[in-house]
Amino acid sequence: MKVAILFDGASALGKTPDMLILEAVEAVEQVFAEDGHEAVRIPVNPDARWMERVRKAKFDLAFNLCEGVDGVAALEPAVIAALELMGLPYTGSSSATTTLCLRKHLVNTMLDRAGLPVPRWAIVRRDGGTGLPAVGFPAICKPAAEDASLGVEQRSVVRTARALAERVDAMHECWDEVLVQRYIDGREVNVGIVGNQVLPIAEVDFTSMPRGLWRIVSYRSKWVTGSDEDLGAAPQCPADLGDQLTAEVGAIALAAWRAVGGAGYGRVDMRIDRHGRPWVLEVNANPDASPGAGLSRMALAAGLDYPALVRLIATHALTARDGVRPDDWTLTQRLSGVDLALANG
Repeated sequence: MKVAILFDGASALGKTPDMLILEAVEAVEQVFAEDGHEAVRIPVNPDARWMERVRKAKFDLAFNLCEGVDGVAALEPAVIAALELMGLPYTGSSSATTTLCLRKHLVNTMLDRAGLPVPRWAIVRRDGGTGLPAVGFPAICKPAAEDASLGVEQRSVVRTARALAERVDAMHECWDEVLVQRYIDGREVNVGIVGNQVLPIAEVDFTSMPRGLWRIVSYRSKWVTGSDEDLGAAPQCPADLGDQLTAEVGAIALAAWRAVGGAGYGRVDMRIDRHGRPWVLEVNANPDASPGAGLSRMALAAGLDYPALVRLIATHALTARDGVRPDDWTLTQRLSGVDLALANG
């Protein structure tokens, strides 16, 4: 089998290389190589030449590690759409699902309509003239279409209307749309999903978070290694939730995943309030799949080492049946009310 490993080339191979991306690429490449497959690195750059490389090489599978182009998350779905256009099987969710999950207010609307618990929220657009939303306090402010906790810091959580106005104004200097959502004080858990399997649930342990800081997963806690917020937000897997709550959280996460059309693998981030009620915060359609990431940790707790996880993700991609194939056209016409005998003369 010939496998293309796609990744953000502009970020990984630029003047200040993102070594975490390259480590993930190398780890996936090694799994396929040890299994006797040909793995080819395909850096995705804004010039789009990568598409011609993929088209000419006649790959059997694209293992998609690309979470953006030159660090721009909004371009992530475009990479998947190109693979769909070429008809190449790929790992992870569709471009439609990925686009949806990148727009927090849209996915919240869908989850809410599906009857799933989502904290009260509103969107505030720059120069939108909508005023400040009433979601209750404390509230948390996030960019409506970013990932990796960009734009999330301690000042993101506000207690008053004045602080909310100041934070929203500050964020509008960088982002057109800001999500304002009721802050849920409680435990934070991550639910990994591969195929239709819910992995052991992980919890973010905030025990060591310095006094006076909000217990949130901020940009600093994710990306500034050794910082107070990094050390104060330690992942623990499996989470000690008890059988009943574990089952409830897993069922809600799987329902959210299905509601957005998730496929292959993903992660649902949730909070459990002080009354033991779970709330869905985000659905991540293309989470970090590197060896040291949360998904890999959850898979290991389920008895899947990293090579086994990569193989399972690849298997789901190769066996997925999305869209209409040529041999489905007869059935499609019949279900569209076409009399095939008359249509064929």
